[in-house]
Amino acid sequence: MSKVRVRFAPSPTGGLHLGGVRTALYNYLFAKKYGGDFILRVEDTDQTRYVEGAEQYIIDCLDWCNILPDEGPHKDGEYGPYRQSERKNIYREHAEKLVESGHAYYAFDTPEEIESLRETLKAQGKYNVQYDFQNRLNMRNSLTLPAEETEELLKIDFPHVIRIKMPRNEYVHFHDMIRGQIEMPTDGVDDKVLLKADGMPTYHLAVVVDDYLMKITHAFRGEEWLPSAPVHVLLWKYFGWEKQMPHWGHLPLILKPDGNGKLSKRDGERLGFPVFAMKWNDPKSGLVKGFKELGFMHEAFINMLALLGWNDGTEQEIFSLNEMVEKFSMERVHAHGAKFDFEKAKWFNHEWIKRSSVERLKPGVTKIFEEQGVSTIDANKLNKIIELVKERCTLLTDFWPQASFFFIAPTVVDTVSILPKWNESKRLFFTELIRTYALMDIWKEHDIENSFKELAAVSRIKPGELMLPFRVMLVGGKFGPGVFDIASVIGKEETIKRIQHTLSLIK
Repeated sequence: MSKVRVRFAPSPTGGLHLGGVRTALYNYLFAKKYGGDFILRVEDTDQTRYVEGAEQYIIDCLDWCNILPDEGPHKDGEYGPYRQSERKNIYREHAEKLVESGHAYYAFDTPEEIESLRETLKAQGKYNVQYDFQNRLNMRNSLTLPAEETEELLKIDFPHVIRIKMPRNEYVHFHDMIRGQIEMPTDGVDDKVLLKADGMPTYHLAVVVDDYLMKITHAFRGEEWLPSAPVHVLLWKYFGWEKQMPHWGHLPLILKPDGNGKLSKRDGERLGFPVFAMKWNDPKSGLVKGFKELGFMHEAFINMLALLGWNDGTEQEIFSLNEMVEKFSMERVHAHGAKFDFEKAKWFNHEWIKRSSVERLKPGVTKIFEEQGVSTIDANKLNKIIELVKERCTLLTDFWPQASFFFIAPTVVDTVSILPKWNESKRLFFTELIRTYALMDIWKEHDIENSFKELAAVSRIKPGELMLPFRVMLVGGKFGPGVFDIASVIGKEETIKRIQHTLSLIK
């Protein structure tokens, strides 16, 4: 088998949806499993929908996800250019060849004429109102016009498109690596436009020509393109490239969590979660948050996406990127859609935070602390804080609420939790604890705990009855890691200060 070459071919029209990232991921995993190349190709032929900055946004998303292309508009290879808008002349040449071979034709109809035909057909009660074998001979094209008139129209550069001439009463057969053998009739498919009036190709022409010229061996894309497969398979045949046609795989949809249908941006807005990998400044609706900004680790994000439509046949759920490459199989991708579950997505992130080293978490956590105004942190202190609170964090952004008390004394103290079992003996204990701690020369967790328990024994109070008040004094509420760990990190002076402050509140 020739070297595996796959491509991810998004359009620069907006934010990169979950489904798009998963398509890129599956292509990447397949390519790397077989030592192949992963190509980024930007399909920017629809200039009316082009959005400035969207291409760089796509590149940045792939970079954050660590799904790195081997070739692309930002990384030249021998099969460029990698923007379809820069390959315009290539498509015209190939479209003309299809006209010459009788598999395509020039259509000179104006949009108004096409709409008029549709209205006429509807008025006649006809269901089929598309431009196809039933209606093409009623339209103004090179199949109905004399050759001389066609030549004259082309000579004066009269606006026209090139359409594929779809055959009648035929079936197209191809093998899908996910869905098996597929047979589709040509009768229900219209004569798709291949080359638009502005000289730009449509997806149908460009995807075939580019896949051939870039030597793509496997084409994995969303199942929404399955109805167009007959056009593409026929184009491979009409160009004489059947033997080079890539292996197909149509990926299942990512479905909305509370019903059927494809997950959309509106569903995310409605249910309160992002559907883009990273924040996207939408020209129409403004800034939209992504999973990165919400506090997701990229390892957790792609792990979650991989299992949203694939599994390796075991119960394993946590995979590193290298493990996914090793175990990935397109044959184990599901044919049916998978419902997105945001709670499960957060579970993946929680697991990755718990399993990650302090060094892996440090850059992201440091940035979060800096955004809160904590810019200078002792390295040892930071390492200890991360280790202490990481198991309590579902998102990276949780590190601040879970660790803010290490830097800032709580402004609100939950004395309501202390008062029901508070008494004079406990007040005297904490008053004496202040004196005991003030005399300590070594301030380590073990020594802090031993002094606490020794004083509790002398005071004839069970340590367990004193732990909740002590915790509330230090952090403001009933949460946080080990209380003696907290005291060791915030220091002796701050520990004493917080005890004193709480005692003043509950006099």
